[in-house]
Amino acid sequence: MSFFIENWVLFAVAISSGAFLFWPMVSAGARAGTLSAADAVQLMNRERAVVVDVRDAAGFASGHVIGAKNLPLADLEAKLPGAVKNKATQLIFVCANGASANRGVAIAKKLGYEKAQALTGGMGAWQAASLPVEKA
Repeated sequence: MSFFIENWVLFAVAISSGAFLFWPMVSAGARAGTLSAADAVQLMNRERAVVVDVRDAAGFASGHVIGAKNLPLADLEAKLPGAVKNKATQLIFVCANGASANRGVAIAKKLGYEKAQALTGGMGAWQAASLPVEKA
């Protein structure tokens, strides 16, 4: 026991270094399912990802990702299976700022769509990256 008491600094360093090793795994879990605008473009081009805009019709009409499907968050659970039949399809959820898109990801995963992700920052991040926007 005296060894532990005399070397408490070494134990504190060991415990803190272990915490620093596990921190990336813990913080990555909190961000799971989110992606940047550049990553979203890559998924759209390489994996034919389907973009789902969860804003209301007015928000969608004001400007959206080219080719996006408008499925408002309130109707998502009922309309997603009809809009995207293949549950292995990569889905990218978009909203105004990213908060509603994360709820869309949770709904999609509950329905069995495991490859669902949210665009971090939503349409604001998309437009800040100077990516094309379509208006209806």
